[in-house]
Amino acid sequence: MSDSALLQVRDVDFVRSGNAILRSVNLTVRAGEHWALLGPNGAGKTTLLKMLGAFEHPTRGSVEVLGHRLGRVDMRALRTAIGHVDPRHNPGVPLTVHEIVLTGLTNSADLLPRWTPSAEQVAEADRLIDLMGLAHRRNAQWPILSQGERGRMLIARALMPSPRLLLLDEPATGLDLSGREHLLERIDRLQHTHPDLASVLVTHHLEELPPGTTHAMLLRGGRTLAAGPVDDVLTTELVSECFDYPVRITRSERRWSVRPAQPSPLG
Repeated sequence: MSDSALLQVRDVDFVRSGNAILRSVNLTVRAGEHWALLGPNGAGKTTLLKMLGAFEHPTRGSVEVLGHRLGRVDMRALRTAIGHVDPRHNPGVPLTVHEIVLTGLTNSADLLPRWTPSAEQVAEADRLIDLMGLAHRRNAQWPILSQGERGRMLIARALMPSPRLLLLDEPATGLDLSGREHLLERIDRLQHTHPDLASVLVTHHLEELPPGTTHAMLLRGGRTLAAGPVDDVLTTELVSECFDYPVRITRSERRWSVRPAQPSPLG
């Protein structure tokens, strides 16, 4: 693995039930880079993210995460060093925002019996809650939180172990306009508060990309269509090819938008 690389994927294939999900995929993510994985349904985005998060092994090729090669490391131990943000997370019990953020230290859905966080850990949880704009909701319980508040809280939870790598699986799923914008604003702040943190975000929608996205990969049919600096990858031509639909990509004030290449005749 390159000295500064946190993730190294080399010639990876992934086959399940005889079906090739990923084919000859290569990816290198370095400290401070913020990657987006985009592609249509079935492109292999979620499978690749599971490998990066040490939840899946490649069928062929190699995956190195934080300097450890999958297949030669305790996957469960490795996962504790990675920040995972899954919008489908549900604690199952009505914990408060502060309590759920603290569970990021134990990687558990509930607070562990006979475990008491230190004063420093409590202070760090409060700092991250404030960073995500949720200080006023510190003692609010999970069932009464909005979807957007839950998403920001889960980012704070993922940051509790001070990971070098943050993985976000469609974090804006199900959010209204306000919730999405609050979420993206707080994700973007991490570039300043955690400058060495690397991230990989999966989405179908360019409008859901944080302004600070530095790199992108387009996947189609399990293969890499393009990967590299974001302005080289998120072009009208490449995105149209990736989604097999003619679109026009524009970027204004560091945000992307997508429009059909030609107006609909029904419009």
